[in-house]
Amino acid sequence: MSDFLAKLFIKDYQNRGSGRVREKYGTLASVVGVVTNFILAGIKLLAGLLSASVAIIADALNNLSDAGSSVITYLSFKAAAKPADKDHPFGHARMEYIASMVVSFLILLVGFELLMDSGKTVLGLSEAQRTEITLVTIIILSASVLLKLWLAFFYLDVAKKIDSSVVKASAMDSLSDCVSTLAVLVSSIVIYFTNWILLDAIVGLGVSLLILFAGGKILNETKNALLGEAPVEETVTKIYKTVEDYPDILGVHDLLVHNYGPHTFIASFHAEVDGKKDIYLLHDMIDNVEREIKERHGIQCTIHLDPIVTDDEIVTELQGFLRNILIENDIDYSVHDFRTVVGTTHTNLIFDIVLPFDAKIKPQELTSLIQEKVHKAREDVFCVITVDRG
Repeated sequence: MSDFLAKLFIKDYQNRGSGRVREKYGTLASVVGVVTNFILAGIKLLAGLLSASVAIIADALNNLSDAGSSVITYLSFKAAAKPADKDHPFGHARMEYIASMVVSFLILLVGFELLMDSGKTVLGLSEAQRTEITLVTIIILSASVLLKLWLAFFYLDVAKKIDSSVVKASAMDSLSDCVSTLAVLVSSIVIYFTNWILLDAIVGLGVSLLILFAGGKILNETKNALLGEAPVEETVTKIYKTVEDYPDILGVHDLLVHNYGPHTFIASFHAEVDGKKDIYLLHDMIDNVEREIKERHGIQCTIHLDPIVTDDEIVTELQGFLRNILIENDIDYSVHDFRTVVGTTHTNLIFDIVLPFDAKIKPQELTSLIQEKVHKAREDVFCVITVDRG
């Protein structure tokens, strides 16, 4: 269905890498969401008022909040499409993350209000309202589940096409709505046959918890994007595979990837090269790597040229010595930027070591351990260590 609507309303719809086309996909998702949720809210509100069901009315209000979320999605795509300016040199694409957070707050608000209302009834603090469930009510709720399920898959398809966190948040919200409406439908059927009116409030309580869970999940994912999270493995692999095509780059370390919104990545890393080669040729090669990463993967990259010694016997011997010390003590971490200062009375080994965030040993403990083991093996050798986080 998303392909059909895209062909109908979006010119050049297959060029999803274009910011303009991406904005139109977001607008399409927003308009479909507003129309669908208004229809759902209207028919559920009618069914809820006719049956005096708290759970159905709450479900209708949830759809109204979803319509509001779709409006926020639309506005976020408009804002995110604005070009970079002097105050925002990396563009405005992170507006999508802010919009996702606003959507999550709306979902949490609806969930909290429903939790309070249903909780009071279940605890006996307010009287359970008698509901009048009819066959029409059941038919309306059944149609609502199917329509909301269609909307969820529509959102998921669009989110996948344009890699949008805010549309994905709407999809997750729609799926949780399907579950909650299904719960209301089941309770309505039970009430229809048993007249157990308290079940309406119990189901309302369960629906509120589902809504709160969905809102909390979206909020957590958005929070991670805004704080800055580790790049996905696919992005790192793309960069490394591009670098592998350049044999003069002997190693890569200190890779950093910053995300300024969907399809807006800025990266930097150190490239190790033979220090004896022509600096102008190496600089030209680095320019080519940066250009290729930009053209192939859309990542703006800055590469630091890191010259290393490749044919010095003393450096090679000391590197092997350090490697053996690390292996003997089960220190399986990457070492880079290795250099030496050989003096008349002692030698300094200067290097960086990469310590993963999930490592149990602390940075200070690691450096002390390596220094102790190296000095014990050779009393004239000392270590100057910088710990990098992987």
